[in-house]
Amino acid sequence: MNNYCIIMAGGIGSRFWPLSKDNYPKQFLDILGTGKSFIRSTYERFSPVIPDENFLVVTNKAYKHLVLEHLPMLRPDQVLCEPARRNTAPCIAYAAYHIQSQCKDANIVVTPADHLVTNETEFQRIIRLGFDFLAQKPQALMTIGIKPSRPETGYGYIQVPKQNVLPEVVKVEMFKEKPDYETAVKFVSEGNYFWNSGIFLWTLDGIMQAFKQYLPEMVDVFEKDIYNFGTPKEQDFINDHFVDCPNISIDYGVMEKSPNTFTIPADFGWSDIGTWGSLFTHAKKDADGNALRGKVVSVGNKNTIVNIEEGTEAVVEGLEDYLVAYRDHSLLVCKLHDEQQIKVWIEGLK
Repeated sequence: MNNYCIIMAGGIGSRFWPLSKDNYPKQFLDILGTGKSFIRSTYERFSPVIPDENFLVVTNKAYKHLVLEHLPMLRPDQVLCEPARRNTAPCIAYAAYHIQSQCKDANIVVTPADHLVTNETEFQRIIRLGFDFLAQKPQALMTIGIKPSRPETGYGYIQVPKQNVLPEVVKVEMFKEKPDYETAVKFVSEGNYFWNSGIFLWTLDGIMQAFKQYLPEMVDVFEKDIYNFGTPKEQDFINDHFVDCPNISIDYGVMEKSPNTFTIPADFGWSDIGTWGSLFTHAKKDADGNALRGKVVSVGNKNTIVNIEEGTEAVVEGLEDYLVAYRDHSLLVCKLHDEQQIKVWIEGLK
């Protein structure tokens, strides 16, 4: 009953434009065609480990109604609303202070709302293993490392000591930034580097002590009137002061600074589905390697994504390694290998 889950669901998923937009971002979409949104799948993945009343979703205030629509088992006070985007460290700290007002000996797992996991039984075993480790080492800061299946340049990496057989929980030697392709090839070949999944585990006391040590300026913001947390005054306090928090990730702000970090190297069919390319990897494809979603006639296309919303139709001919996406009066046509430019391109529309 002391296990809590913080789901971070405030992003807009701009790399998935035009499917993901400000008014209905990626975490609320069924991009994979499973019949469930990302956030719903995330909740169901953790629900065997976390009681319903111990879930917290941190999101933008504009999305609170969407969270409750997709997760009707949650109470409105389990949805914490950020008045501004300040990256993952303030997001997690906000939720941690809220939890502190309810349960001072909480164990916490933190997760983005939009990951894919194909082996949920193994995933839940890993999460339980992490909680068991924290019972023995409550000041540890843990992250889930993913055994790399390819030289991926879009993920950060975790370096661990070289051993013939890795234990299930291992000390982190160093966090590595997103590498270039040649460096990623080297990481994968060496065998002691793992993708940083962005899923974290710690005790409430462990992360609070880390915040005080490494992000004291952020702690000062939240402790201006700490007794507001868990009361009807909490949201007004957050609305007034959250914007004063530094804009910094939990990785930069805490994990890369702490000597007390551990990882669990895991393999449970994980992907962050952060780009169209990662979606293409997991999507069902026709005989020509095309991933088609919607009412589409494909003529002579190869290795191409066509994704159009229900109620529309398209004929696409003669494309190879392309992306075609349409939703809500917005159309994207680009080469798949140029998809990292989508965030830049859509700025031109603003």
